[in-house]
Amino acid sequence: MVSVYNRKYQLFLKRLREARTLAGMTQRNVATKLKRPQSFVSKCETGERKVDVVELTDFVRLYNQPVEFFLPDLGR
Repeated sequence: MVSVYNRKYQLFLKRLREARTLAGMTQRNVATKLKRPQSFVSKCETGERKVDVVELTDFVRLYNQPVEFFLPDLGR
């Protein structure tokens, strides 16, 4: 299991926050679109809650970013 303190996971969390900002959305906006509480988004962005692959696809679609944006080391 990957630790939230792992350098790659920290980069993922940074990209997750960055994608939301680039999309011009607040955590509350995202939560509303995902039909989740705002705390869900916050916990995902801070690493308090791990993001699974299904949830990542929701973020990918919502932020209109390719999965490679979130996982820049993909394929390396």
